[in-house]
Amino acid sequence: MHIRRRVPLPDPEVGTGLSAVLVSHAHRDHLDVPSLESLQVDGPVLVPRGSGRIVQGALPGAEVHELTAGDRFPVGDVEVLATEADHDGRRIPLGRPVAALGFVVEGAGRTYFAGDTDVFAGMGELGHVDVALLPVWGWGKTVPAGHLDPPRAARAAALIRPDVALPIHWGTYASPGAWLPDPSWPAREFERLAAQQAPGVKVRVLEPGEGWWCSPAS
Repeated sequence: MHIRRRVPLPDPEVGTGLSAVLVSHAHRDHLDVPSLESLQVDGPVLVPRGSGRIVQGALPGAEVHELTAGDRFPVGDVEVLATEADHDGRRIPLGRPVAALGFVVEGAGRTYFAGDTDVFAGMGELGHVDVALLPVWGWGKTVPAGHLDPPRAARAAALIRPDVALPIHWGTYASPGAWLPDPSWPAREFERLAAQQAPGVKVRVLEPGEGWWCSPAS
């Protein structure tokens, strides 16, 4: 790929002992075969229908399950709900159509991972969400349709009304000539707009690679 990583790789231990892996779509910045091959997965790998062959090739011994929006899959003490995503998920341009997904992980709390998506009406029908992981940028100079930028992500937060929103998908990669003077600007701009459009939503901005331990009471 022509995009370049602008922050260090995560600690290899992050990819060990995983209970499950959720793959939102087949684009190479979300489904990277060498990255998958480096993981130690002790449970299922959940992917959109049509993407299983790629993942199975990277993880020959893995338990790969293809899902469509509305499907549910149990993983230990939680259940994963596959949700709609407004995004072209095909592996390559002009390739065969493949869907993209978001996921809600339901257990003691409910966490929504949007994947890559534009705003869609069904965001308002997800039910109570404790934490929403919302993309706010990409790796280019602009963010095209089918994605969330800070204004669209703020509208999504207003529809979903999570207790906490975490801006993701910013500051990690950039294509040549697309480096932002302030890489954190998309996350900070989302925080500013969300305060106006979704004032009941708490925004937490984490730097790329930073973790946050949360519970329904936090």
